[in-house]
Amino acid sequence: MDRRKFLRSAGLGVAAGAAVAAPAIAQSMPEVQWRCASSFPKSLDTIFGGAEVVARRVAELTDGKFQIRVFAGGEIVPGLQVVDALQAGTVEMGHTVSYYYVGKDPTFALGAAVPFGMNARQQNAWLYHGGGNELMNEFFAGYGIIGFPGGNTGGQMGGWYRKEIKSLEDVQGLKMRIGGWAGQVFSALGVVPQQIAGGDIYPSLEKGTIDAAEWVGPYDDEKLGFYKVAKYYYYPGWWEGGPTVHVLANLDAWNALPEQYKSAFTAACYETNIDMNAKYDALNPAALKRLIAGGAELKRFPKDVLEAAYKAAFELYEKTASENGKFKKVYESWKAFRADEISWFKVCELNFDVFNMSQG
Repeated sequence: MDRRKFLRSAGLGVAAGAAVAAPAIAQSMPEVQWRCASSFPKSLDTIFGGAEVVARRVAELTDGKFQIRVFAGGEIVPGLQVVDALQAGTVEMGHTVSYYYVGKDPTFALGAAVPFGMNARQQNAWLYHGGGNELMNEFFAGYGIIGFPGGNTGGQMGGWYRKEIKSLEDVQGLKMRIGGWAGQVFSALGVVPQQIAGGDIYPSLEKGTIDAAEWVGPYDDEKLGFYKVAKYYYYPGWWEGGPTVHVLANLDAWNALPEQYKSAFTAACYETNIDMNAKYDALNPAALKRLIAGGAELKRFPKDVLEAAYKAAFELYEKTASENGKFKKVYESWKAFRADEISWFKVCELNFDVFNMSQG
């Protein structure tokens, strides 16, 4: 036998075997296609874009085997019906804020943000390392879903008002677009809350159907043009100090995924959660300058409004905890964690920030 010919043939055989083996391994993983219903319009590239980041990273981490197609609010279901679509199996995934669904159970709010709750860092600490994720997913399971933090806007602004708010009296009878539990707290102050999806806020303000509206912060608010029809821009957004945007998945669809796909999905959500918050922090300063240049008037909420709202908020939490066992279980964890976080932030973070800002 020609030794060189044999070695060449053997080499080709090894190469051919390798060429066959690699695709065979890849082919062992299934093709999976999910549809994601977002609560947000495409124009809000940062918050809507969060779901797109998840989809892109999942595809990259699975060599394109796991594909997610993202649909804006209203394309499959209205923006405030994402959980319903997940429960019905209409879609496998949703990108939304859980406080939109307090009408089903107030416990939904604790996974996102409640008035005078935690900032973004504190909320992440509770969810990732304080048992918050586990508690929320125990609750979500009752609705056939599982949740992952998939974005955070950071501290939000207090919204746009057609008339100036000088005291607690000025909010009496105010018709305001505000979601979740913030609406219930504001209601205790005499406000008439309205639950309106993002894309419908501007025309409602323009027509005078509502007197005020809150959304997110300068970058997104500028895109929606609220300053053109309501020039008074209030702060702080005491109802959303650091709201979590959730990626929710149908539990049956999630359980059917290979473990590798679950790991890729979880990692993509984690990355998106951090990325969204950083992006808002990077984009909000310039947007605020543009809004002011365009005629927006910055105003701080009067002290009596803040104090009344704080009192009403915690009265509502305690009352709800006494009536709702699911809420109580999550709330007790959240409340204790928040108290410890505030004690720590008072010592270091607050003093560092206050001094830095006093020098700027």
